[in-house]
This record gives sequence, C-alpha cells and structure tokens, in this order.
Amino acid sequence: MAKEVYDLIGIGIGPFNLGLAALMEEGAPHLKTRFLEQEPTFEWHPGMLIDQTDLQVSFLADLVTFANPKSKYTFLNYLHKHGRLLSFYFLKKFNIPRHEYSMYCQWVARSLSNCTFGYEVTNVTYDAGDAHYRIEGKNAETLYARHVTLGTGSIPMIPPPLEGKTNEDIIHSSDYLYHEQELKSANAITVVGSGQSAAEVFYDLLEEQERYNYKLTWYTRSPGFFQLEESSIGQELFSPEYVDYFYGLPYEERQNALAVLGPLRHGVQEKTLLSIYELLYHRSVERKRSPVKIQALTEVEGVSASGENYLLSCRQWQKGQTFEHPTDKVILATGYKPLVPEWIEAMRDELEWESEQEFKVTRDYRLVFKDERPNHLFALTNLEHTHGTSATNLALSVKRNQHIVNVLTGEETYPVYRDNLFQQFMEGGDGESPEW
Repeated sequence: MAKEVYDLIGIGIGPFNLGLAALMEEGAPHLKTRFLEQEPTFEWHPGMLIDQTDLQVSFLADLVTFANPKSKYTFLNYLHKHGRLLSFYFLKKFNIPRHEYSMYCQWVARSLSNCTFGYEVTNVTYDAGDAHYRIEGKNAETLYARHVTLGTGSIPMIPPPLEGKTNEDIIHSSDYLYHEQELKSANAITVVGSGQSAAEVFYDLLEEQERYNYKLTWYTRSPGFFQLEESSIGQELFSPEYVDYFYGLPYEERQNALAVLGPLRHGVQEKTLLSIYELLYHRSVERKRSPVKIQALTEVEGVSASGENYLLSCRQWQKGQTFEHPTDKVILATGYKPLVPEWIEAMRDELEWESEQEFKVTRDYRLVFKDERPNHLFALTNLEHTHGTSATNLALSVKRNQHIVNVLTGEETYPVYRDNLFQQFMEGGDGESPEW
C-alpha cells in the first residue's frame, strides 16, 4: 500500500501554526495538511491569564485578519458567533483580554479539521530518495510530508545562576496562576524581571497585598522600569518593509539592532505602569505606606536556603554593591527562549548556521540546507536573529504565514501588501523618496 504523504505537516500548535492551519484550510484546500500538538488541547500561557490583562496588540492582529479579513476564523467572527460583538463594541478598546484571546484560539482549533492534539513528535528525518520528511511520534503512527513547519514555540528562560534551583517556592511567571494561593499566603514575595509579565504579576500581587499582608519586592537588572514603545511611527518597525531591511543587514549589525530595539520588544505598557503608580500613590496619601520595594539596576546572582526561607544574592551592578535579600517566594518573570527540538540538533550537519545556536533562514522562513533540497522546513521560532522584531509579534506572524502559504501554492494566494508606511529605512530603498 502506498504511504500517504501530506503536502505540509506543522509541528506544534501555538498561535503561529494555528493561524497557518486556518489560512491553509481556507486558501489552499487542494493541499493536504496536518498540524500536530503533543498537548491534549490548545493551551496559550494558561499560567498567565490574569484577570484584567490584555494582549499588547490590537484585535486586528488575530490569527488571520491581516491575510484575509473575510475569513470565518477572525476574532470578530468569534465574537459574532458567541453573541459578544455588541459588548466588545461598547468596550471601546482595541486590545483583546488575554483570557478571551485564549478562548478564541481554542475555538479556532476546535473548528479546524487539520489539527491533531495528543501527538508528540519524537523525530523528524529527511528521505532524499522519496523527497519527503518522515515524522515519528510517541506511541503514534509515522507520518510523511513534503514540507514541515517548526512551530514549537518557546520555553521559560531561567537566569544561569538560578538554573536547577526552581521548585514550588521559586517559579517562573509562566506558572504564576498555578501557585497563586500559595504565593499570596507567604510573608515575603519577590518578583524578578522588568517586562510586561513582571509588571502584571507585580500589580496583581500589589492589589492583594493589604488583604494578605505580605512584603513585596520587585527587582530587575535593567536600568529602569521602562515603558513599551507604542507610538504609531515606532510601531512601523513591525512591518514587512522593516523585516526586509533588517534581513538584509549583516549578522553583526542585526545583533546590534536587536540590542537597541529593546523598548519595542521588552517594555511595559503605559497603562500597567500607571496602574501600579496610582495604587502606590493612593495608599501613600495618609503616609501609611505598604511594605513595597521596587529597585532596578539589580541582578540576582544566586539563591540559597535559609531555614524555611531563602536568601537571594543580589548585586546593584552600577554601584558594584552586593547584598542579600530574604524572601519566602520568588517569581522569575525573566522571559522565554526558543524551543528548538532535539531532532533539529540532529540535523546540524545538514544545515547552514549563523552562530552556534542560530540557524540560517531565508527571507521566506525556510531553513537553509547545504544540499538545497526542494522539500522545505519552515521555521516559526528562533527567528529574531534573522527577522528582528517580527519574530514573536502576533501581527507579523500572519504576514509570515502569508509568505509560507504563497511558497507552498506557488502563487500569491495571500498577497503581502507593502507601501503602507510613512517612513523609510534607507535612502533609495523601502519606497521612493517623495518629490518636493
């Protein structure tokens, strides 16, 4: 019996591959696709779906709208199908509540016929003779595909001094809600990090502080607690034009650019910082300050047990001052790193690499193989070094998926429109200079 070969198999079902699955089903129904996820159901940061928190991007940056606003898988159609469209209209906000975004993605995943949950991929190999990839699963059937998309997402990043030290008292922010009650029952809690997740966790704990009466500390090694760059002209760096420009830079210049684009990628939304400050201010009106400590420029260099508590070894790096900080609980809001599966590492000698950990990728997101094979392995993760600020942006992920669909269909199934910006990134490029 001839084996069934899919045109595309996606590995991992997060928002990136889920959006691709929807675009493939609607835009390329003649191609046979299947998307695999090891979890039994769709999950999107379940440990961080804190009440009153929103996405940092507009509802237009859903799974499909930028490619096809007429799709049945838009967020607006989700609201319509669930009788919530008028309520969202009266809300007068562009941002989606995080919990509702998760429910929207779950609705799309249930609606698609090409998504399979509970399939854990253990290995992927290439058969040059038959021109396809072999996908093996744990206690599952072996599958075959002409092309593969890598959408395995990211995993929590633990600072090197604290690797191997996490436990029920020292957790990453991705597990915050799973430990919420135990955390709030402690006498002293310390949050480490400076991004949006750190701010949301700190604010949630700050709101509940008077009820539970714990000491609350917030440390970051960053120079300050800075606001996310959300200006309209600043946001134009999340555009296909800027990706074109960034991709064309030499590797070292791309690394330098990422370093200076921090405010676009790692800051805190203005409303979150304002909410924190307002709450602190109102509590200080009668000069009755809560036991709160907020300090930047401070790196946590280690942790040790001290009786039933912990001692954090800290350093204020600008002054070179070291000190120890006692605490009962620690929440590491220290971000994420790409999850690159072991089977990619097994392909190391087949791939071109830009650094020890960063593979070479084409502008349309194909891994570069030394044998220039006709069967593509598209990457949806570990792309910051090649595609810049677009790598983890939900809106740009739709643009990325448009490229991938167009490569697979051999035509502009989903046209990628440009010339939408009011700035350019180099003389004579990204559009003609205006005639004065």
